[in-house]
Amino acid sequence: MAKSDINIHIETDENKIPESINWSAKDGGVENESAKAAMLSIWDHKTQETLRIDLWTKDMPVDEMKKFFHQTLVSMASTYKRATDDDKMAATFNDFCDYFAEKLDLKKE
Repeated sequence: MAKSDINIHIETDENKIPESINWSAKDGGVENESAKAAMLSIWDHKTQETLRIDLWTKDMPVDEMKKFFHQTLVSMASTYKRATDDDKMAATFNDFCDYFAEKLDLKKE
């Protein structure tokens, strides 16, 4: 059985506010890359709940946070489609992503 590690290193200030985020995923060719934000969701099948870690550095610009959320939503819509093969709800999710981008005046990239 193969094993793969993904590591996230967070440096915080005295109030536990993230100052820096670095991550590595050697199997993916990522070594100590800097990031301004991270969202991690883990499914606990025993409790049927999602466990989450949402982090962003204090110098993460609000305009980048809006793009980060939009791109995360688009990615979730794609993952939802692949995981469930539910075309109708995936299309609805994508419609919401378009609405979200429109309301925030984001341009698709």
